[in-house]
Amino acid sequence: MKKTFSTLAITGTMMFVSVANAATTVATAIQDTPVAEKSFHQELKQRFIEGGPGFMGIVLICLILGLAIAIERIIFLSLSTTNTKKLQKKVEDALASGGVDEAKEVCRNTKGPIASIYYQGLDRADESIEAAEKAVVSYGGVQMGQLEKNVSWLSLFIALAPMLGFMGTVIGMIQAFDKIEEAGDMDPALVAGGIKVALLTTVFGLVVAIILQIFYNYIAAKIDSIVNDMEDASISLIDILVANKK
Repeated sequence: MKKTFSTLAITGTMMFVSVANAATTVATAIQDTPVAEKSFHQELKQRFIEGGPGFMGIVLICLILGLAIAIERIIFLSLSTTNTKKLQKKVEDALASGGVDEAKEVCRNTKGPIASIYYQGLDRADESIEAAEKAVVSYGGVQMGQLEKNVSWLSLFIALAPMLGFMGTVIGMIQAFDKIEEAGDMDPALVAGGIKVALLTTVFGLVVAIILQIFYNYIAAKIDSIVNDMEDASISLIDILVANKK
């Protein structure tokens, strides 16, 4: 997963450099090209250029890093999803036919946090039911921490992107009023550019936050689903061990 995250981050950085280079090229071309109907892609690049490389570049970096974390988490959570009922049936059959060692082998060959929790509980099954239950609860907390890893960074980028956009807006408005003060006259054409730049940073910041928020909600729902499966599986495992003891 670390290798995947690094690859995504490097790819995102390369995309940022490419967009910056393309933005410079487009800015030069726009000055010498007659006005024509632009595609969405061209319009987006032009608005990005007009917003200024400073704040717009930082907002873009927030988007790239946020998407890298979101994709890494989605891949990890997808690999962590286990068919709980199927695993439970296999463990029950293994306990009935070959005992605890065979059941542990089933868990060892199954991916996901639920299989790991089953393994920890079975590993303490020879001691007592209380020891197995304690191991399941403790290891469940460890697995929950693994599921929620890096999600706080995604929350940071969701909050940071619109804040940077609003900061760009405030700075743009200050610059617009500075021009009014220097000119000594309220000429709309004088301040229209500064106000437009200010509003563009806000729009891009909000768009980035909306995109990352969608990914965040999906990841949070996926984590809740896996955690619920873990809790159900833990209860089922203790019931299986109690029945096996009897």
